[in-house]
Amino acid sequence: MMDKLTHYLGYSPQRIVVFRALKLGDLLCAVPAFRALRRAFPTAHITLLSLPWASEFVDLYPDYFDEFISFPGWPGLPEQPVHSVQTVAFLAQMQTRKWDVAIQMQGSGTFVNIMLSLFKAKAVAGYFPQHQPEQRLGEPALWFPYPIQEHEVRRHVQLMTFLGINSTDYDLEFPPTPAAIPAALQTLNQPYVCIHSGGISGRRWSETNFAHVADQLADQHFAIVLTGSAAEKSITQSVQDQMRHSVIDLTGQTSLITLAAVLRQSAFLVSNDTGVSHVAAACHVPSVVIFTSADPDEWAPLNGQRHRVVREVEATPERIVNEAIHLYQSLKQFT
Repeated sequence: MMDKLTHYLGYSPQRIVVFRALKLGDLLCAVPAFRALRRAFPTAHITLLSLPWASEFVDLYPDYFDEFISFPGWPGLPEQPVHSVQTVAFLAQMQTRKWDVAIQMQGSGTFVNIMLSLFKAKAVAGYFPQHQPEQRLGEPALWFPYPIQEHEVRRHVQLMTFLGINSTDYDLEFPPTPAAIPAALQTLNQPYVCIHSGGISGRRWSETNFAHVADQLADQHFAIVLTGSAAEKSITQSVQDQMRHSVIDLTGQTSLITLAAVLRQSAFLVSNDTGVSHVAAACHVPSVVIFTSADPDEWAPLNGQRHRVVREVEATPERIVNEAIHLYQSLKQFT
């Protein structure tokens, strides 16, 4: 069966731009959809339009993307400050590219559908807000009503399916990388666990609770590795200050590739609901994820055998440690 994009254009698209200017976890959750898009159009030049940090993401997925374009921001979007001169120049650049297809995977499209229509692509597809059909700019048959109550991974696979692109695979993936783990981990003679206490403000469990979890795991003879970005140093330092045991602090010392290598050799991860939990899922690393304000039905790892999800209202240090130890022991039986 012919996909909708090819049917509408009259030929298989060769110049495709995908707009998804969000954070790490958001992009990782869209990988199954990106994979399906590439399988449908193996010879196309596929470009990711995203936030500046995502150039590293595109480098990691050369099988799915051929190019990265940095997004300068747009009115109404909180992720990137808007600079009018840069935005005008950006639109002029996009209009010269002669895109066959522009795909809106940012969200419901309330603010950005009009922007994609200005790219002058021959076809524009993606999400539109439910009950707002006027947001379907161009060919209405290429627009999918944004599924509000749906898991983020399935949501984007559903978009591909709607466009007639075969996609039933929900597996996240993180490409094998040659990065070595930091020297401090190479000489350990005991298993280590990663503790990631950072994340978006308002979606973080307390540092005191993470400190208690880390100490209890250290009592179980695990080495403790603290991870986080440089901007999260005060958070990881607070965890460390409240602990009885020493730790290996890698805050601000890992690139995305190095972080994946560290996770892959760990016993498991304990973290907030944030990007690192999706990296663990993509690397097939066991994890216990604490959810504060976000909905696990939308953002939790899909593999319930490898990952445990605990809502904040039910989370105590003892509960998290018990979940982690049980998970570790149950999975160790099969390795």
